[in-house]
Amino acid sequence: MPKHRILYVASEINPFLQTSEIAELVRRLPQAMQERGMEIRILVPRFGLINERRNRLHEVVRLSGINISVGEEEKPLIIKVASIPNAKLQVYFIDNEDYFHRKSVFHDKDNNFYEDNDERAIFFCKGVLETVKKLGWAPDIVHCNGWMTSLIPMYIKTTYKNDPIFQNAKTVFTVYDTPFDHKFNNDLLQKVKMMDINDDMLKPLESADYEGFIKLGIEYSDAVIKSESEFENGLNAILETVKKKNNILIDTIEKDDNYEESYYNLYNGLVG
Repeated sequence: MPKHRILYVASEINPFLQTSEIAELVRRLPQAMQERGMEIRILVPRFGLINERRNRLHEVVRLSGINISVGEEEKPLIIKVASIPNAKLQVYFIDNEDYFHRKSVFHDKDNNFYEDNDERAIFFCKGVLETVKKLGWAPDIVHCNGWMTSLIPMYIKTTYKNDPIFQNAKTVFTVYDTPFDHKFNNDLLQKVKMMDINDDMLKPLESADYEGFIKLGIEYSDAVIKSESEFENGLNAILETVKKKNNILIDTIEKDDNYEESYYNLYNGLVG
């Protein structure tokens, strides 16, 4: 088999941060694929709960310094990197003082969902794509994990479709049972927009809620994976609807003895 390049994007990864099942999958799967000869990159947000000194994060100056637009504002992008202990894997961290220097992930100390979590997701998704461009590393597969990464498949198929780094990339989107009840403000669609994206393309996101982000991620992905968690009825209905679309592969990959092999076959099947 050829040596494919796989980019993993997620909101968290062990051992740096774990709040859901995402962290363990994104820790285990990249190493398994690397051991099968694939080339790996991993990008996650640098949430404030991640201790930089203990985890030995340091800034990558050559990748930092880009400004990322979110609506009418531009925010500086800082890239940090650290190695996973006992593994030959590095993790790149997307950082910004306004969005990520908080001692919590998505909720404040009173358990209120941050009003700007949509902006944090937009900044993260755009920051990932710009960082990979700066790396000059063209992925064959971009595996997105969770709602916070759900804009990336659309951006790759629109704004970045002719970019040499992404023009041949296939996207996988894994959906997890990590819902929230918050509804974002009416300006969400305008903030999400980039070049070559019109209002019709953003229809799945019109609800401005968790299901809207999931719908958008599914709409533009080449393959959709449902985690083993029990899903609420609304999300199950979305996934059932998607199964009727011939252009999208949707499946559940069980965490059994053939777990990594199933993903390995999926990736090879998508790249062809």
